[in-house]
Amino acid sequence: MKKILIVEDDPKIRRILQLELEHEGYEVFLAKDGKEGIDKFKQLRYDLVLLDLMLPEIAGEEVCKILREGSDIPIIVLTAKDEIKNKVELLDMGADDYITKPFEIQELFARMRVALRNKRDYQINNMLRYDDLVLNTQDKELIIDQRKISLTKTEYRLLELFILNKEQIISREKIIVEIWGYDFDGEEKIVDVYLNSLRKKIETNNKKYIQNIRGFGYMLKTKMGDLSEKDI
Repeated sequence: MKKILIVEDDPKIRRILQLELEHEGYEVFLAKDGKEGIDKFKQLRYDLVLLDLMLPEIAGEEVCKILREGSDIPIIVLTAKDEIKNKVELLDMGADDYITKPFEIQELFARMRVALRNKRDYQINNMLRYDDLVLNTQDKELIIDQRKISLTKTEYRLLELFILNKEQIISREKIIVEIWGYDFDGEEKIVDVYLNSLRKKIETNNKKYIQNIRGFGYMLKTKMGDLSEKDI
C-alpha cells in the first residue's frame, strides 16, 4: 500500500483528501503545518507528498526545499497561486508537479499516478542510463564517458523525461505539461530553446540522441553519424 503524506493547514481540505485517498487504497498520513510535515517526513518512508504552499510555522516553499535536499520522493504542490513565475520557481525548487486550487480530485489522482509511475522507473542505485548517458538522480548530475556535464535544472528534468520514456515518442504537449505544468501559457518555442541547448551538451557529430519525429514529437534514440535534418 502506497504511503502518502499530506501537509495541509486547512482541516476541511485535509480531511477530504484523506477520505478520497483512503478510498482509492492509499495509506494516508497528515500534517497541519510545515514543521509537523518535516518531522513526520523524517519518521517514515513515504511514496509521495502532497504539499500545500500556504503553511504556518514553515512555508511550503521551504518545506519543499528541505524534503528535496535529502530525498527524490515525488512532491506534488497544492497551490492557490496562479502566477506563472511562482509555478516555475516551485518546479525549480524541486517539486515534481503542482495543481492549482480548486481542483478536481480525479485530476489529482492522475497526476499522482504519473509521479508514482515515474518514481518506479528510478534505478535502485540512483542511476538512470541510456547508451552513454548516465543520470545520477541523487546528485542531479549527467555523466558521459566518465565526464560530468553541467545541466540547468530544466535541462536535467528534460533529459530525465526522455530517459524515462526512452525510444518512445514524446509530443511537444507532453513535454510542456511534464516540465512546465498543465497551466503553462507561455510560448511553445521554449521547448525548442531547451532542446537545442540540451543537444549541444549531449550530442556530437558522430552521435545524436534526440530525434525529431515530424508531426508527432521527439524521441530519445541513438543515431550514429550526422543527421540530414535540422535540430528542430
